[in-house]
Amino acid sequence: MKSYQFGAYGAPLELAETPTPEPTGTEVLVRIHACGVCHSDVHLWGGYFEMGGGRKLDVRAVRELPFTLGHEIVGEVAAAGPDADGVAIGDRRVVFPWIGCGACDLCASAREHLCNRPQALGTHLDGGFADHVIVPHPCYLFDYGDVAPELACTYACSGLTAYSALRKAERWLEDQLVIIGAGGVGFAGLQLARALFDAELIVVEVDAAKLEAARQAGAAHVVDAREDDAGRQLKRLTNGGCAAVVDFAGSTASAGLGFRTVAKSGGLVVVGLLGGSLSVPLPLLVLKDLAVQGSDLGSLQEMTELMALVLSGCVDPIPYATRPMIEAEASLRDLEAGRVVGRVVLTN
Repeated sequence: MKSYQFGAYGAPLELAETPTPEPTGTEVLVRIHACGVCHSDVHLWGGYFEMGGGRKLDVRAVRELPFTLGHEIVGEVAAAGPDADGVAIGDRRVVFPWIGCGACDLCASAREHLCNRPQALGTHLDGGFADHVIVPHPCYLFDYGDVAPELACTYACSGLTAYSALRKAERWLEDQLVIIGAGGVGFAGLQLARALFDAELIVVEVDAAKLEAARQAGAAHVVDAREDDAGRQLKRLTNGGCAAVVDFAGSTASAGLGFRTVAKSGGLVVVGLLGGSLSVPLPLLVLKDLAVQGSDLGSLQEMTELMALVLSGCVDPIPYATRPMIEAEASLRDLEAGRVVGRVVLTN
């Protein structure tokens, strides 16, 4: 099999050729057709997340090098172990990559995506910047019907992460929803919110191309966060504040703007991982009865719900561009530089 790996953090990706693995037990070998490029791939490649105040969260100790990134995987079943029931050679499937240890309380309570000893594909175990990948059990494979495989793969992370965040925000939702950030996950959030909620959608971004894409996709209002009065624009559009705000960027600036936009008894859900810190005035948190919640990835059950929603035909696609797998590193660099609208998807 061929894969594109890095041998040191931040080092160039190099083509590696290794024996194609043979599945055992419940394992399934998937021949990869496409794999999305996610912003978290950039962080994992660098080996850290920005924590704000000059601090960094070091994530270099959780994987062996050389390593193959890529967790938005779609492909077809090429082989299966003797105990892999319910799959057949040639089945086309999206791979749920957020696999846990299977032995802890989080895994037992159907929250394996939050497992403290994860076996996630593309983040802890070799992933989809390759032509094959081993999936430990058929339960992690999802039918995607007639959806284009290059779009279907994005539901494994950007779609799932957005879906889980929106379901958390739903407890505060009234007649408006503010979406901050229209990158790959944020754009998925916009399209899913249009399918899930009867609410006026307001999108906040710093990139003119992404703002226009959000407008074309059906956002009722767009706000350029670079403008000095962006906060005042949001206050006017929301009549003083919005009960539900989802921050798909996750930076100091975006979370701060989101917190200032939340109405009394409302909630801010932070999803993005651009990095930084949020300074929260405690009296305001109390006096305005506010909630701030993080949202990481999504569960296997939420993936089931999401794919049912996708297969119903009511979720419009996010913009995406395809590139050959050999352009994996160039795609990471374009994503890091903010040159991507929607998703770049690598194909074999």
